[in-house]
Amino acid sequence: MSAAFEHAKAAADYIKSQIGFAPEIAVVLGSCLGPFADRIEHPITIDYRDIPHFLVSTAPSHAGKLILGAVAGKKVVCLSGRFHRYEGYSYEQLSIPIRMLHCLGVRATILTNAAGAINLSYQPGDVMVIADHIKLFGDSPLMGPNAEEFGERFPDISAVYTPALRRLALDCAGDARVTVHEGVYFFFPGPQFESPSEIKAARILGGDAAGMSTVPEAITAAHCHMPLLGLSVMVNMAAGVSDAPISGEQIDKVGALIAGDFSDYVETIIGRMEV
Repeated sequence: MSAAFEHAKAAADYIKSQIGFAPEIAVVLGSCLGPFADRIEHPITIDYRDIPHFLVSTAPSHAGKLILGAVAGKKVVCLSGRFHRYEGYSYEQLSIPIRMLHCLGVRATILTNAAGAINLSYQPGDVMVIADHIKLFGDSPLMGPNAEEFGERFPDISAVYTPALRRLALDCAGDARVTVHEGVYFFFPGPQFESPSEIKAARILGGDAAGMSTVPEAITAAHCHMPLLGLSVMVNMAAGVSDAPISGEQIDKVGALIAGDFSDYVETIIGRMEV
C-alpha cells in the first residue's frame, strides 16, 4: 500500500468517524465563494487542522473548514477553502484533498474558482463552465512514485472535465441569474497577477480565463477517474484588458456581489446531478 493512499485513507476514515452518512458530491469553493457553504442543511463542520495528513489553507477569504450535510436533496461535502502552489505546497501535496474525497466515496466533484476574464466577450460576474485547461507551468500533482490504488501511471486527461456534467451545467444556465459561457481555463502559478503580455499570449493560445488553482485538482481527479465539473467566476478583466489595476480588494468586492446568484446556480446543478 502506497504512503499516498495510506494518508488519504486515514484522512477519510477520520471524517467518516465524525459523520453518519456517505457524501455523494464534493464542492471545492474558491476565493470569495465561501457563502455557498451557508446553503448546507444540518451541517457538520470539521477544521482542516483536525484531519490527519491534511493541508491548512492560508489564502485570504478561505475558511479552512470541511462542511458536510445536504444541498438540494444530495449529501455533500464542501471544502470551504482550497490550497495553492503559491502557498508553498508542492504539486504532490496538492493531490491530497481530491484523493481524500476519493477514499471518502465521493462520486463527483465540483471545482469552483475566481478567475480573470481573458475572453473579451466576458464580463465580471459571468460564469465559465470549464471545457478544458492549459497548464504550461510547474510540475504535476502526479509526480513521484505512482499510487496505483488511485490510477495508472499515465492517465488520459482528454476529458478531465466530464462532458455530461458540462452539458448539465449549460442546461441549468437557462434558469440562472448569471451569464454562463463555456471555455478554456489558463493556469498561472501566482501569487502575482499575470502581466498584460502573459494575458495576451494566453488569449493567442486559446485561454478564456486565467487563474491560480483548479488544474492540479483536476489532474488528480482524472487520475482517480472521478467525474468532475469546473466552474470559474469572472471577478475581473485580466491584466491589459482594461486600464484598471487589479487588486484583491476588487476581487473580493465582485465575488461578494455574485456569491448569491452563483450559489443558486450551483445548487440547481447539484439538484439535477445523478449520482
